[in-house]
Amino acid sequence: MSIWNLIDQFDRDGAVKETAVEAASGDTRASFLKKAGVGAGAVAAGGAFAGALPSFARAGSIPASDIAILNFALTLEYLEAAFYAEAQNSGNINGEAKRLARVVAQHEATHVKFLKAVLGAKAVAQPKFNFKGTTDNQAKFLATADVLENTGVHAYLGQVPNIKTKAVLVGAGRILPVEARHAAWVRDIRFSGGTTSATTPAPGAFEDGFSKAKILAAVKATGFIVG
Repeated sequence: MSIWNLIDQFDRDGAVKETAVEAASGDTRASFLKKAGVGAGAVAAGGAFAGALPSFARAGSIPASDIAILNFALTLEYLEAAFYAEAQNSGNINGEAKRLARVVAQHEATHVKFLKAVLGAKAVAQPKFNFKGTTDNQAKFLATADVLENTGVHAYLGQVPNIKTKAVLVGAGRILPVEARHAAWVRDIRFSGGTTSATTPAPGAFEDGFSKAKILAAVKATGFIVG
């Protein structure tokens, strides 16, 4: 499957593809795996893993594979938190979209803070981001938020079997409904008012998980991670 076919699965309105046109095809520009702290054989996860884990869960008691999952989650939470924080400060995001940006920015910042506390010295550093104007245009902001939130949900579903620590699994279970509510909220704003669209908040009775490779490719192709 080509990268553009993959992005098309997420990006029905073309907002993310538009930002990725000028992104480098190799690893020299994003160095995504390295930034995410994912080594050979490590498993990946989306923003859905960054929930409020039980207080007794600390990096010293979590196996290396789950540390990799949490660090990948942290990298994506960094991205989401920065994306929404930038959008809420834009003068071109208005109404319910502005409220969405403010509320979700708080959620994602909380996820980042908690994950860093759990991981301690094992937490990866925050990458540099360039959202390429998607946070300063209401239609592009909502389309990109739709992609980011649904990517997190698909990543969670794909990585649940890889989680070994009960505390991490509990945390994932607590955050997944919030990520799904974010996604539904975005779609409600985008397609409310009787607008006909093939994209709906609940397109089917079941969801499928996406593999590590698909999630990595989808996020990397946006070109948002620049350093």
